[in-house]
Amino acid sequence: MINVAIFASGSGSNAENIIRYFTGSQLVNFSCILSNKQDAFVHQRAKKLLIPSYTFTKQQFEDGTVLSFLMDEKINFIILAGFLLKVSDNIITQFPNKIVNIHPALLPKFGGKGMYGDYVHQAVVDAHETQTGITIHFVNNKYDDGEIIFQATCDVLSTDTPDDVAQKVHALEYEHFPHVLKMLWS
Repeated sequence: MINVAIFASGSGSNAENIIRYFTGSQLVNFSCILSNKQDAFVHQRAKKLLIPSYTFTKQQFEDGTVLSFLMDEKINFIILAGFLLKVSDNIITQFPNKIVNIHPALLPKFGGKGMYGDYVHQAVVDAHETQTGITIHFVNNKYDDGEIIFQATCDVLSTDTPDDVAQKVHALEYEHFPHVLKMLWS
């Protein structure tokens, strides 16, 4: 069985969607949710889903504290679901090709430091893109630069607002992220 930790900084809707998708599965165990924000709504979702959640500081993600925690929990796969910190090199080294992120655009466009959530959707609209989508990729030591595993697209209409784009992208995330994870784990 794959022992998974989810890293999240915000609402946690993707985390909840993934956990619910795999409920009852003999394939995966969601051991914990880790966040860098004490007030992130993901903690409320975790409580409702009966999954332990923990908050660590940025320093603890970097200084080996979180890596030690992951090793103690016998984690062997990490999912980033709206996690805003750069994953520290010590964690990346310990989990090569075992950390997956979802990005709300078609990388390499609209990626990199500071490009997340509504900032991405605003940039897509401002650039008058006719398509956007999601990218699921392995995490390396650069923002949004790891090997692409999967992409899905949606149209961007000239009348779309960033909120309209966000709704379309979220629908793609909810539809595809669990299936891609299942493919990786099978």
